[in-house]
Amino acid sequence: QPFWTQTLPALTHGQLQAEIVPFDRAGIRGQSMLRLMQLGVVPFGTVLLALSNVDDPMLGAPDLPGLFADLPALRRALALFRPMLQQRLRERHGIELLAVYAYPAQMLFCRRALSGLDDLAGRRVRVSGVTQADLMTALGAQPVFIEFADLLPQVTAGTVDCAITGSMSGNTIGLHAISSHLYALPISWGLQVFAANAAAWAALPAPLQLLLRQHLPQLEQAIWNEAERETGDGVACNTGAASCQGGQRGRMVLVPATPADRQRLHQLVQQQVLPRWAKRCGQDCVPLWNSTLGQATGLPASSR
Repeated sequence: QPFWTQTLPALTHGQLQAEIVPFDRAGIRGQSMLRLMQLGVVPFGTVLLALSNVDDPMLGAPDLPGLFADLPALRRALALFRPMLQQRLRERHGIELLAVYAYPAQMLFCRRALSGLDDLAGRRVRVSGVTQADLMTALGAQPVFIEFADLLPQVTAGTVDCAITGSMSGNTIGLHAISSHLYALPISWGLQVFAANAAAWAALPAPLQLLLRQHLPQLEQAIWNEAERETGDGVACNTGAASCQGGQRGRMVLVPATPADRQRLHQLVQQQVLPRWAKRCGQDCVPLWNSTLGQATGLPASSR
């Protein structure tokens, strides 16, 4: 936030100023951002890629659940996918890509004990997007879509048994106080893009466009660094480790991901999640996947 409220006005001598408004305070659903930016209702904004799957499944491809166990692997794959993402946003949606970054790891908070992924069978699990729902369905769980703002009261009320959310985000809203077990393997990463409506971007003078292009990579790098730090700190705080710094110490049990669970997750992505995504996305998406993310993950997609 200091970049937008302090650094940017200073760099532009007051020509550019920004007010940061979260989705819930703005009264905007995350699922609506892509369309609102297309229309120019929101000239500059952040789009959560997993929430764009309904409008354009290709945008959510790099954040399919189960693809990446850590941020370095995600970033290497994203480097291959980013040119295609930029082209897709520009040509299909009239949106100019300016930055890409991630939330801390999206992990499983559960109200009762689990020893691994197979224990999710029969449980109701909060998900934030359709591809997370695909994975939970493949595990025999019942996915439940709940907005982040409603997550704590819904978990408290027993609407769901487990919830997928950020390791630190869950701590911030108090999930550590009503959940007993935290599954250690990231499900996904909450990838998001900062972008501009094409007309709003074109209306900016060229020197201001250049300035943003020069300085946004620094902001992007800082956010990636913070996502990695918060992932670890979230785990530390939820489990009550002495190294906890940015959250409240809980007493959750950390459930390690076994080699068998990692293999199971890989198989489910290959056999269930990726084919369902490819079917929704269409035949044109398959070669784009195979030339980018398929190469990075070793998971080819098929149009059949």
